[in-house]
Amino acid sequence: MGHPKMQVIGGEEWCSFKTLNIPAIKARIDSGAKTSSIQAANIKRFKKGRAEWVSFEINPIKDNLSISIQCQSPILSTRTIKSSTGVSEKRYVIIAPITIGDSTYDIELTLANRDGMDFRMLLGREAMNKRFLVDPSERYLMGEILEDKIESMYSYLVHDKSGLKIGLLASDKNLYSNKRLMEAGLARGHEMQFYNIQQCYMRLDTNTPEVRYRGGAILDDLDAIIPRIRPSMTFYGCALLRQFISTGTYCLNSDTSISESRDKLFSSQLFSANDIHIPITGFAKSPLDTKDLISMVGGAPLVIKLLQSAQGKGVVLAETDKAAESVINAFKSLQANILVQEFVKEAAGKDLRCFVVKGKVVAAIERTASKGEFRSNIHMGGSAKKVKITAEERRLAIKASRILNLAVAGVDIIRSNKGPLLLEVNSSPGLEGIEAATGKDIASEMIIAIEKKLKYNRSSK
Repeated sequence: MGHPKMQVIGGEEWCSFKTLNIPAIKARIDSGAKTSSIQAANIKRFKKGRAEWVSFEINPIKDNLSISIQCQSPILSTRTIKSSTGVSEKRYVIIAPITIGDSTYDIELTLANRDGMDFRMLLGREAMNKRFLVDPSERYLMGEILEDKIESMYSYLVHDKSGLKIGLLASDKNLYSNKRLMEAGLARGHEMQFYNIQQCYMRLDTNTPEVRYRGGAILDDLDAIIPRIRPSMTFYGCALLRQFISTGTYCLNSDTSISESRDKLFSSQLFSANDIHIPITGFAKSPLDTKDLISMVGGAPLVIKLLQSAQGKGVVLAETDKAAESVINAFKSLQANILVQEFVKEAAGKDLRCFVVKGKVVAAIERTASKGEFRSNIHMGGSAKKVKITAEERRLAIKASRILNLAVAGVDIIRSNKGPLLLEVNSSPGLEGIEAATGKDIASEMIIAIEKKLKYNRSSK
């Protein structure tokens, strides 16, 4: 027998927070989760008198980040939460009165980055204890709010668009990073357009160069392009960027910067010439030189990389000289260009990913390879956590991105007995892992970089 006053609610419900100025927010009801959480961005701790407070922004409507509510609340505590991606993070906990149906009562809320999730809020079992029973097969048992009603509730926060027109040049609009950039641009009042690389084509002409999109639309009114070009589309994607630049459109990363960063041999030579320390690296063409090539980089274990590889693909660890010789000769028989690189054992399967935007490290994580794997890439089973980098590591990340003239870069570093070593620089770094681990709004940092470059004053609009 349940509590006599307990009500049945569905797996999804509308609720509100009067003290946070949220008239309606859709919540996922999850009795399997202990703690309730709400989407929050730009979280900042501050003091009000002797009390610790936190300020934050809430975007209550999914896929509409232009609606943003500024909030402040005393901090109840901090709590370590393990996300669905396996990343542990510390979150601020606040207390706020929630209204569901006819019930209003105080609950504890953690402030979380829920941008990649379907619901801007999660209601956990602590907030439902002795009040509600959950029927996951039902929805909106406490009342449904139609779309037009929602719009009227938040109409006072909707402003006329007067921002920049920004194009996102990529292959898949549904990827987390691409969705976040579109949302962040909209949230800052800009007109955002997604353009599939393969559906763009060019008119080469001295007087009227053009980039056209499916159906013949001429893309001549864009203020900026954010390129997110997958490795397989590097050649054509960079050609498009050159064309956009010729029409006067600002590109966040240039074609030259992207193509140079993706050539591991060229970029390694560039780093060495500019006093940036990298693992000892070898490159050769003839199979006759294989044994000396292995010896030259210190022998096995060593790492063998395809020259044009990305995201950890085309990277092999050879644990013996014989295995290294076999892999190298196999690659060479396929006419593949490869790099042979010393294996830094003391790194213990860990590396640092520093996210650089316009000469500033805006976030950093430590990635750890899964058991039995030497590659620390998150999409290959690696885990990530927020990390504090040293001043030397910060300088290395900034210098590496500047040498390649990248406005946005993911710089990978390992900690060795010789100090920090640069592994590589990614010109289209993903946002999901680093935003989840750090809680930082990196997508907005990229939009802000465009605003600064184009001298766009948001406050005057």
